Formats: sequence, C-alpha cells, structure tokens
Amino acid sequence: MSKMALYVQKNLPDLWKEGALFAFSGYDGQTDSNSQFVATVGAKEYSLLFHTPKRRWLHFRVPHSGDVRIATGDVLLAELAEGPLLAVYQSWHTLIGTAPSTVDIRLSFEEEDGGKAWTKDKLFITEAANGKDVIVLLRDKERWALAYGSQLDEAISRVVNGMTFDSWEEAEARLQFYERVPRLSDPLKERLLLKCFSVMKVNTLAPEGVIRQHWSTPDRVPHQAMWLWDSVFHSFAMNVLDPELSWEFLKSVLDTQREDGMIPHTFKVDGSGSGMTQPPLLAWGVWENYLYTKQSSHLRYALPILELYVSWDITNRDRNGNGLLEWMIEGNPQCRSGESGMDNSPRFDRAAVLDAVDFSVFAAQEAHYIGLIAGELGENELAQHWQRQAADLNDQIQSLLWDESEGFYFDRDMDGNFSRVKAVSGFLPLLLDHLPQERTERLISMLQNPSHFQTRFPIPTTAASEITYSTDMWRGPVWMNMNYLVYTGLKKQGRQAEADQLAQQSIQMVQKYYEQYGVIFEYFDSADQVPPIDCDRKGPPTGTYNIRKKMDVVRDFHWSAALTACLLLEQV
Repeated sequence: MSKMALYVQKNLPDLWKEGALFAFSGYDGQTDSNSQFVATVGAKEYSLLFHTPKRRWLHFRVPHSGDVRIATGDVLLAELAEGPLLAVYQSWHTLIGTAPSTVDIRLSFEEEDGGKAWTKDKLFITEAANGKDVIVLLRDKERWALAYGSQLDEAISRVVNGMTFDSWEEAEARLQFYERVPRLSDPLKERLLLKCFSVMKVNTLAPEGVIRQHWSTPDRVPHQAMWLWDSVFHSFAMNVLDPELSWEFLKSVLDTQREDGMIPHTFKVDGSGSGMTQPPLLAWGVWENYLYTKQSSHLRYALPILELYVSWDITNRDRNGNGLLEWMIEGNPQCRSGESGMDNSPRFDRAAVLDAVDFSVFAAQEAHYIGLIAGELGENELAQHWQRQAADLNDQIQSLLWDESEGFYFDRDMDGNFSRVKAVSGFLPLLLDHLPQERTERLISMLQNPSHFQTRFPIPTTAASEITYSTDMWRGPVWMNMNYLVYTGLKKQGRQAEADQLAQQSIQMVQKYYEQYGVIFEYFDSADQVPPIDCDRKGPPTGTYNIRKKMDVVRDFHWSAALTACLLLEQV
C-alpha cells in the first residue's frame, strides 16, 4: 500500500478553505505564541497566510487542480496528477513537505513595505525591516521546508535542519492524535467530529512564559490569548480524549487568580491579563474533569481557588446587596459588557447595571459544584455552606427574576423594573436544581415559539421578536456555547426529547456550513438566511477575511468545535 493510500484511509477532514487554521499544536511539542508564526488558509488554492507582524504568503501554484485528501490543523495532503503535495509541521517554527517539481512554491510579503526579500543559494529569504522576523523557504527537487526565526541565522539553521526530516513520518506522527477519536456510524458526522478535534488540537498550546502547563485559546488567530469561560468549554470535549490535558487547560486558568480572588477574563503568556472577569464556570469544569480522572488531588488544588473566586464575584458584583449579581458595564457601545461574554447584547444597550439572570445562575451553579467538590473531599461542613449559598442564590433568582406574565426570566434594573429584552440568557435557570415544573414548561413553550426563539436554527441569542434582532454577534445569531448550556439545562430538568432536538438542530447547523466552507464558525445566523461569512460582527463584513482590517466571524473557533463534538458524542 502506498503512503498516500495509508493516509487517505483514515477518513480525516479533507476540506481546505479560506480561514482554516494551520499551525503547530502544543499537543505535539513546544509552541511560541509570541512569534505569531501561525497560518490561515487563503482564498486561493493551496495558499497559506502567516500572521507574523509582517505577514507572508506561501503559495503552491499547481498546473492542474488536485483533490485534497487530508486537511487537519497541521497536515495538508493533496493528490495532484503529478504526485502528492504534502505540508506538515515538524515543529512550531518549521513546516516541511513534498511537492512535484511542476508545482511552483512562492514566498512573498503580503504588503509591499513588508521588508526585504532575496535569494541565497537555494534559500529564499524574507526579513522584516526590524531584522527580528525572518522566514526562509528552501527547496531541493521535490522536498521543501519553510522556517521562522527571530533572526536570519536562526531561520536558516531551522530550515536546513527541517530538510533532514521525513515529511511522511512527521505527518504520521501528527495524525496519531486522531486515533483516539471515537468513531461514528454516520461518515459525514464522523468527518465533522474529526474536524472538531482538529480545531481543538490546533488551538492547544504548550507551557509558555508564566503559564506552566498546556493551555487553550479560542483561536490562534486572531485572539491569541487564554480566556476564562472558553477554556472550560474546551475542557468538556477534551475530557473524552485526554482528561489530563483537559485538567491542564483548567489549571492554567486557575493559576491566573489574583491575590484578592479575581480571575481575569483573558490572560497572556507574559503574565498580563484583563481588568475584568468572565462567567464563572470553573467549578463545573473541574467537577466534570474529575468524573474522568478521579484525581482527588486536582480537587484539593482547585477548591480554595474556586472558593476565593466565587466569593470575589459575590462580594464585588452585587452593588445593591440583594443577592443577585451584576456584570461590569463598559463605555464602548460595541461592547457594553465583555465581562458577560455577550459583548454587544441588546440587554446592555442602555449601559445600565442590571441584576443579571446569567451571572446569578452561573454563581449559583458554581456554589453547587464547589459544594460537591468539598463533599467529595470529606469537607462536609464546607460542602453544606456552599450548598446553602447555591440555594440562597436560587431563591433570589426565582423570586426576583421570573416574570409570571411573560413566562420568562429577565434581568432587572437597579430600580427593580424588568429589562424586558428577551435573550437566550433567560433560559439558563434550566441549569438550576428545584426549578418549578410549571416554569420549565413555560420556558419550553417560549423556546418552541416561532415568534421568539424557534428560528430555523435555534437558539437565537436575542429573540426574533426583538426590534434589535440581527446577524450581529449577540443580537440574534446562534452561539454553540449557549445552545450547549440550554441543552444541559433541558436534560437536567428531565426533558431529554427537547434536549435531543436542540442537539440535532445544532449539529445540523454546524455541519451545513462546515461542508460548505471547510471551517467551524464562531456563530451562525439563526434565520439561516445569511451565511456566517456575511454576518455582521460589530459592523458589516468586509467581504474578505482580513482580521487586521476588521475582525469578521472567526473561523475554526474552539468552543464551537468542542461543544459540537460533545453533542455528537452524546447523541450516539
């Protein structure tokens, strides 16, 4: 059997389209996020855009179009009439491969003022004006290598060394990760599942700087940092393949805690972080991970951090002292509440501080899971304290945030009036214990109402009946994390049929646009009238995927992939 046949039979993702991430994964070795040596697939056939400070294009110009057989986050294999085209990361700084001699390989700066470019022997060198950003291409007959260096000598040494490796063996090593992915009976769903794990793999980074273990990012381009609630969602799916790696994702976030207990919503390898927090989901993540690892040492490590963190939320985000929590509000009209994770939701259009349904629910749920963790460790008095805290928060949510006339949960202004914006956050009390059955019924009725939330692809983040409903981020589109939260809540309330229906609709949505565009998107038009590439993102799309001009809907988004994987596996 030929090498190509050996690879093709793995039934791996084979869509190679604009915006897909292509980079070395921390799963396989050292990474260096500061270098920004991360590529995305270009609009032209077999092209890669490297997002270094001065961006470069790597083009494979083929005489005839071929068939892409494998397109993971770190391996490309295309079958051309003249032979195989292979590109694989040998290390974080070096890409190697083979190509027929008829394939023209070109390296160039994206912009005219990118820097200097020249040839030396068989080397093609591109050097940024500051001399601290060098990428070199080397080709010898059918073999080639591309390497990054912070200076010229380093880049040349790496590209020469790259030529000593067998690219087929390196590809085999990179693809071993997928041997652990569960198989599905439906080949299209299996390919989608493998794509999900490909996105998860490429967005996994190794210990760097002050981060002492593996960590995850929403997307290597453009976000390039660790985010709080994102990391928890990532961990849910990684539990299936590698629960110890999943624990590292969580520990990396736990380790960012500040002396007062706050955990920042973003954190970088240089130790810098944001001045606000994000939805508290870490105790849930730690507990779910424990169900896989059974490592009580992880619980003991996390417990004091989680207690201090949720205590910080309760102390610092309840300005009116009524037991409900309020998100920090910003002055930016395009991002009134980045802390909530629902940046530009119309919930925050008036820039008013609100007793928030979602924040209060997350805090109640965290208190519950801290109680479970303490109980598992034999800390019974502590467990009882946190379960009482969860119950008190639940009581306040039920007493103050339920609108009987609408049959829905709403945020409240500080003057006590409901905000009246119907948002997906109103379904999150489904996650709580002891939710009155009649309220569950009314929430499901709202969920199934085509005038509000039963859109072509549910659940819109803002009801279709709202005047602000659109395709702009949190003002109408579907986000997989919210669908997963509601799906989990429906199961908790014993509504498996409704949960399964939501899961199937969510999978169908992601799969439709993966098969069309080859990537897993950040969010989707709930009316399914506008493809993700044309959805607004704090303004109209630019028409081309150029994140330095404007950040449009992000491609190969980590939590969309991770939570789709969870739903695919839970629906088996």
